[in-house]
Amino acid sequence: MNKNSATAPVIDWADWLRRWDAMQTGYLPYREQRFTAMLDVLAELLPPDFVAVDLCCGPGSLSQRLLNRFPQARCIAVDFDPLLLTMGQAVLGDAGGRLRWVEVDVEDGTALAAALAGEQVDTVLSTTALHWFTVEKLVLIYRQIGQLVRPGGVFLNGDNISFAPHLGAFRQVAAAIKEHDKKSAFTEQRVEDWDAWWAAVAHIPGITPLLSERERRFSGRPRGFDAPIIDVHIAALRDAGFHQVDVIWRRFDDCVLMAVK
Repeated sequence: MNKNSATAPVIDWADWLRRWDAMQTGYLPYREQRFTAMLDVLAELLPPDFVAVDLCCGPGSLSQRLLNRFPQARCIAVDFDPLLLTMGQAVLGDAGGRLRWVEVDVEDGTALAAALAGEQVDTVLSTTALHWFTVEKLVLIYRQIGQLVRPGGVFLNGDNISFAPHLGAFRQVAAAIKEHDKKSAFTEQRVEDWDAWWAAVAHIPGITPLLSERERRFSGRPRGFDAPIIDVHIAALRDAGFHQVDVIWRRFDDCVLMAVK
């Protein structure tokens, strides 16, 4: 080997995941409590060797916590963001054969079932992700989840889900609390925010192809719309075949929605 040949720089993905978790916690100061509430449900309702799907998993923060808590469980981590998937795979690997990564666009109404070859699972979980989808796309995603979860299985969505428009005082308080949390984290504590995290990532040597592919995949998708309110989520899940649906954990509009098939 030529000693003068250039070598690819080593990226400390574990540190980037740490920074990701810190940034996310800046927006969601009760993020770990939300994770715990979701996992408590699995401990109560599912057998120890359950199979889970972490939908829109990002770098696998929820998958990591799930596999740490349930040593007999298996998890399928699903996302379409090439950079976040690369980071998650670099840090978590396959968790001793218990973690599988699947790259799929859930907006495609049949892609998820095709990617999992029609497999049914005990639970699907998602966290801080589904607010990115319009009502129309959310309904289609929930229908896919309804087909994916076995009878008796459970779906859990931990996300910011707005109160209905007629609950003006509720929405006002939730917005005020959110702004207070953001000021505390990003102004007073100087936690790295979303824009700063992505700006820093852009300076990683050799990262441009991943960022370019990410831009290609997500450019043109709607932004700036009103995310579906809680009533829409509940109705769409019932339409998808879940017969018990309600909120099990909440801090203003940060909540966990649970649905049983």
